[in-house]
Amino acid sequence: MVFKCQSDSFLKEFSAKVISCDKAVGADNKKDANVKELYEVILEDTILFPEGGGQPCDYGFLNAIPVNKVVRKGDKAIHIIHEPLPIVSEVKQTINWDRRFDHMQQHSGQHLITALIDREFKYPTLSWWLGEDVSYIELDIPKITEAQIKEAENKINALIREGKKVTVEVYSEDTPKEELEKVRARGLPDDHKGDIRVINIEDLERNMCCGTHVTNLSQLQAVKLLNSEKSKRKDKTLLYFLVGNRVLKRLSDCIEREQKLVTLLKNNPSQHPELVDKLQKNVKLLTKNVQTVLKDLALVHAVKLNETLPVPAYYSMHRKEAEPDFMNTFIRELGGRTDIFLFLSTGDEKEAGNILLYGPEKDVAHLGPKICELLGGKGAGKGHRFQAKVSKMANRSKAEELLKEYFSN
Repeated sequence: MVFKCQSDSFLKEFSAKVISCDKAVGADNKKDANVKELYEVILEDTILFPEGGGQPCDYGFLNAIPVNKVVRKGDKAIHIIHEPLPIVSEVKQTINWDRRFDHMQQHSGQHLITALIDREFKYPTLSWWLGEDVSYIELDIPKITEAQIKEAENKINALIREGKKVTVEVYSEDTPKEELEKVRARGLPDDHKGDIRVINIEDLERNMCCGTHVTNLSQLQAVKLLNSEKSKRKDKTLLYFLVGNRVLKRLSDCIEREQKLVTLLKNNPSQHPELVDKLQKNVKLLTKNVQTVLKDLALVHAVKLNETLPVPAYYSMHRKEAEPDFMNTFIRELGGRTDIFLFLSTGDEKEAGNILLYGPEKDVAHLGPKICELLGGKGAGKGHRFQAKVSKMANRSKAEELLKEYFSN
């Protein structure tokens, strides 16, 4: 069956009678009392597209009842709603047009991108994904070059400017296979019933598809090919893209971000990359200088501890801005002595960090796991040493209380 949403993708309202309304399977077994019962509604026809062909379902309303899920079973569209509808009653369908038109632009755009890349480079599309913000096609090649992406984008947008027509042909399910041999397709679903739809882009391609589409490439406005990356499948490539209103939204987001950077960096946008690169190098140099100073500080603390009399049973030190290597430097500058229990840590006092315990083996073996647990960490110890990454540095004062109690007994 060809649904109304497929025969007229621009129809925003439509009325049809209810054929059936059944409680959704498993609705009685819902454990959450706040979740309403669900009902599966089948109408004589529908403008709400059921998920399929890589395209998500439409959202909308049946009368005033929200519809956020529509699925296909054979030749039927199942509308999932939270209230029952009387059988044979006529229901007004209203579609979420912004969502529908976005899906139409992305889906027709995908057909155009796939067909153009296949024509120009002989790279077949294996699959595609329509995301909430960005979509992609999966190409049956290890890599596509930047030059090829740019060439494809230019030719795609030229076709959009030409206003090529997009039309639909409908074949009966008993159409001989030889008549459909020239149609690009990945095959029909196993449970497909009824007529077969073929989407035509003027002078470019014919492709089996169940989705909703524009009627002219000019309605796509523009296509932007973003970037490519390796697919999870071996020797395949993902090519990301935006179509129509998504291109404008991305441009608006970029302009807004650019204006914020102008305010922060107080510079011309064309100079932002150079300025950010300079800032990164300065930060790297400053970080290196800070770590050098901290190592010198570790030496000062080590000398001071070595000269402390009487020798303390334990010693605690925390440096928020230091790297873990600071703790190793401090121990090294102590000369490897193990008669003092050291509780060293780095990182933000209220967040995550690193700890290093060093000293008498029996004390390290006893206190290491306890302090690690107290600070919400994962670590291990051997001999005179116990190290861990912790997530609750805010409990450090409690760990010091534990040390004080342990060594006072």
